[in-house]
Amino acid sequence: MSFEPSARGQDLLTKLQEFIDSEITPAEPIYESQMEALGDPHGHPQIIEDLKSSARSRGLWNLFMPHQTEWTPDPVSNLDYAHIAELSGRSMHLTPEAMNCAAPDTGNMEVLTLFGSQEQKDEWLVPLLNGEI
Repeated sequence: MSFEPSARGQDLLTKLQEFIDSEITPAEPIYESQMEALGDPHGHPQIIEDLKSSARSRGLWNLFMPHQTEWTPDPVSNLDYAHIAELSGRSMHLTPEAMNCAAPDTGNMEVLTLFGSQEQKDEWLVPLLNGEI
């Protein structure tokens, strides 16, 4: 069995590395400064929201979802996502959150996708998938 990423996975890894190099790495000191100013280790600095817009426009959004759904019509394989998660973890405070691929939200979104009622999906899943909560 090959553990190499697929062609699509490699394309996503290239896009992710470009995102990290051009936006994430330069944003790290901004993140630290904004977190310090917030004075709350659970605060949500503005830089995260700025990076979310860019990740979404680059096609680096909700890549964790392994199931084909109305929100993820062409999911990434678990093998490809393993490589993506490894690379995104190099900036663990920024990259996963910017890509809407950070715990605990990822697990909650998967559970709601598979087992949530329509009411739960409308109230919780859609805003989670949109990175709004």
